Amino acid sequence: MSDGILDEAYERLHRTGPEYEGWLSNHGPMAVEALARHGHQGQVHRWLDDYLGRLDELPRGLHPIDDWRAALGDPKRAGDWLAYFDRQLREHPWRDVLGTWWPRLLPGIAAGATHGVIRVGHAVRVLETDDVNPPRLTELAQALGYWAARWQPIPGTDRVLDGHRAGREQMDVDAALAGLPRIDDQTGGVRDRLGQLPGVPRWEPALAALSPARSPDEAKRGLTTLVHRAGLDYLRFGHAAPVMLVHAVTAPTAVLRTLPALDRALWAPSLAAAWAATAALTSVYAPADGIAPPTVTAVPPAEVFARAARHGDEHVVKLADAVLDAHAATGDDRLLTAAGYAGQLI
Repeated sequence: MSDGILDEAYERLHRTGPEYEGWLSNHGPMAVEALARHGHQGQVHRWLDDYLGRLDELPRGLHPIDDWRAALGDPKRAGDWLAYFDRQLREHPWRDVLGTWWPRLLPGIAAGATHGVIRVGHAVRVLETDDVNPPRLTELAQALGYWAARWQPIPGTDRVLDGHRAGREQMDVDAALAGLPRIDDQTGGVRDRLGQLPGVPRWEPALAALSPARSPDEAKRGLTTLVHRAGLDYLRFGHAAPVMLVHAVTAPTAVLRTLPALDRALWAPSLAAAWAATAALTSVYAPADGIAPPTVTAVPPAEVFARAARHGDEHVVKLADAVLDAHAATGDDRLLTAAGYAGQLI
């Protein structure tokens, strides 16, 4: 991605806000990074020409962030958070800023329906694999700022992150996913649905059921398995909420992509938070009983993304990007059908 197309796209997007129409997430930076990553640079600006018209202007700040704890999760301070991280990343190495803020932001992984962490994951992938330059640092700043402004915990996650699992039956990813309860009223927006979880008697025991990682390598393996199984679950449940259940796959993918830039001591809590995100989205959007996986013609990995790029929907593009990572890690060809299925549904 050294031809400058992605940086030009970032510069166009960085004049826009992280949300539009009140609370919808700006997917532009994530989608163009995926397009460029998979060799579709020629489509980036055409895609943006169509997408930019729906976005809002960059929000203005109220006053500088001084007490970060008091400002965390306050969307009215979005402009202040963007300015704060822009300054931090001009004054300090980006890995140092990320290392400081990752454990502070991780408990609020539900921010923006998990788009805070997803956008950070895309930004970190660029900085980890390509050159560091101002547009790419600005993208990380805006991603972190968005996460901080919309910081939102998932009910019960604090106990999981603190390791309060004594007396719980510990399960692997497959069993833990299979044991998730569902909220009774699967209507309304994500915040309303997440708000129902404390009233679900089986929610906290189910959230605590995943075996905690005992080492960084075990945490990485757990995340890889979580993304793999969530991708397969999309084939069973995606029909119920085609857009929102994409994030049950892309949120843990973003965490997995960020691991190489983090201190290894942060890998185990990263798995716990990613699990909480996937578990919560499954519990509030997926039906109790899945359908048989649809019949979707399998195509080679390169064609999976090419079809997603032609489809053009940002969620289809991001899901194709995520399942291709999972396929590369696991070799499970079933994953390759998930993006095509999303393209049919969305």
